[in-house]
Amino acid sequence: MDSYEAIQLLHKSLPPFSPYLAASTLPYIALVLLASTFTLAFYFSTLPKDTLPIRETAIASTASILGGFGVVALFCSVGVNV
Repeated sequence: MDSYEAIQLLHKSLPPFSPYLAASTLPYIALVLLASTFTLAFYFSTLPKDTLPIRETAIASTASILGGFGVVALFCSVGVNV
């Protein structure tokens, strides 16, 4: 038996992939993450300008991360698996 046949046998014996989150929850996750992003973006735009923008950076970074995960969840919920 060569290595290609061994890989095929191994592939056939493995269990199918099952995600941690059900695909039916993705639209709700996307809604929560994107709504949080827009809320934080609004809050960021109303902050007073500081000399050392630590708070601004933290809020903008959090909004950016939530927006990134929200867009991925939205794409996956409509069938564009990224």
